[in-house]
Amino acid sequence: MSETSRQNRSSEHDRLVESLVGGLAPVRRLPPPGLRALAWIAVALGFGVLLMPMADIEGLRARMSVPDLRVAALAAVLTAATAAFAAFQISVPGRSLRWALLPVGPALLWIGASGLGCLRGILAPSTDIPGTREVESCFTFLVGVSLPLSLLLVVMLRRACPLHPTLTAALGGLAAAAAAAALLVPFHPHDATATDLLMHALAVGAIIGLNGLAGGRLLAGKDAPRS
Repeated sequence: MSETSRQNRSSEHDRLVESLVGGLAPVRRLPPPGLRALAWIAVALGFGVLLMPMADIEGLRARMSVPDLRVAALAAVLTAATAAFAAFQISVPGRSLRWALLPVGPALLWIGASGLGCLRGILAPSTDIPGTREVESCFTFLVGVSLPLSLLLVVMLRRACPLHPTLTAALGGLAAAAAAAALLVPFHPHDATATDLLMHALAVGAIIGLNGLAGGRLLAGKDAPRS
């Protein structure tokens, strides 16, 4: 092969490389998972600030004086924070799936404290028993607050292109549901009862399931594999 031919081939190769990379835009590095989780938590707190003028402050003080209600509220906050952090962690390719276990402890504490409140209501019944309309209002509040928080999480998580979209989205659903439950506390006009606890469980389960199905599809994209 002559020197001229080699030069022509080299020139063609250079032009091919330039055409392939010329239109590429630089990739903006994502903030650390912890920082993105804090940003989402800040938005959830913003919801609470906006809703606070409508809260029953005197009732909140009375409910927070009861140990199991206070622990359940704190555990819901911890569940939301740890589930959001875990979702952002496993959304990054290469991160261990063990992060998904992070919210298990707070979630169990949340469930256990809520169950104790229900048991206390059975052993020492209160005259303040929620009616059907109040229970439905709680369900509506939980779902209504969880949906925008879930959507925001999916949008934020999608940028990381998670390799396990369904698990990531389910953790996001748990975070959103727990945050909604924590935000419900200032508006909850009664102690826990079996009916009330069941309605909360149905709402939380529906939110996590919806996130796992719909959110998982959105995170996976059209051609990505689903976990």
